[in-house]
Amino acid sequence: MKTLSIIIPVYNEEKTILKVLEKIKESKLDSVNYEVIVVNDGSSDSTNKILSNNESLYDQYISYDYNKGKGYAVRSGIKKSIGDYVIIQDADLEYDPKDYSKFINVFSKFDASGIIGSRVIYSEYTKAHNFYNKLGNKLITLIFNIVYNKTLTDICCCYFAFKKNLINPELLKSEGFSQHIEIICEVLNKGKNIYEVPVCYNGRTYEEGKKIRFYHVFEMIYQIFKKKFFQ
Repeated sequence: MKTLSIIIPVYNEEKTILKVLEKIKESKLDSVNYEVIVVNDGSSDSTNKILSNNESLYDQYISYDYNKGKGYAVRSGIKKSIGDYVIIQDADLEYDPKDYSKFINVFSKFDASGIIGSRVIYSEYTKAHNFYNKLGNKLITLIFNIVYNKTLTDICCCYFAFKKNLINPELLKSEGFSQHIEIICEVLNKGKNIYEVPVCYNGRTYEEGKKIRFYHVFEMIYQIFKKKFFQ
C-alpha cells in the first residue's frame, strides 16, 4: 500500500489548525496510508499549545522558535517524510482535504509524476478571488505554460502532490512562497507527466490572515526561468 505524506507548514493558525487536522482524519481512505507531518514555523499565538494537546492527529511534529519561512518549513517536512507521494496542506482551511481522493485516484490510474489542483475548473465551489491576486496568477500561469509548453490553468494553486523521489529537499533554495513554483518545475524537469484536478477553494482575505502578496509574483516568475534555463 502506498503512503501519502501530508506536510502542513503552520504559522499563527490557532483558529484553523485543529480543524484542518480533523478534516484530514475524516478524509482518510482505505487505499492509502497517511503520514501527517506538522511544521510549526515559529508561531507566536496558541498554535504550539493546540498541537501539543492533539498529538493523536499527526505522526511527526517539527517546531521552530522563530519564523523561517514557508519554504524552509516545507523543506524540513519533505526531509522527514517517508511517503511515496507528498502533498502540501496549508493550515488555513482554504483547501479541503476531502480532495485528496482526486489526487490519489490519478496517481493510481496514470502513474503521474505530479498533480496540481485547479481553482479554475472547480467541481463544487470556489470563493471569488481577489482580482489582483487572480491577475497575478493568470500572468504566472501564462508564462509557465509558454516556458514549459503546458496547458495548466492555475499554477499558483497550493495543492500540489508529487512523487517524493523526484525532489531532493537539499537542493530546494527558496524559503518563501516561490518554493511552490520551484517544486513544480523540478518535478517537470525530472518526471514524465503532470496532471490537473479540480479542487474546492475557500480563499481568505488579507484581513482574515492571507499572507501571500502581489510582489511574490516576481519571485515566482524568477523561479520559472531559473529552473528551466539556469539550474
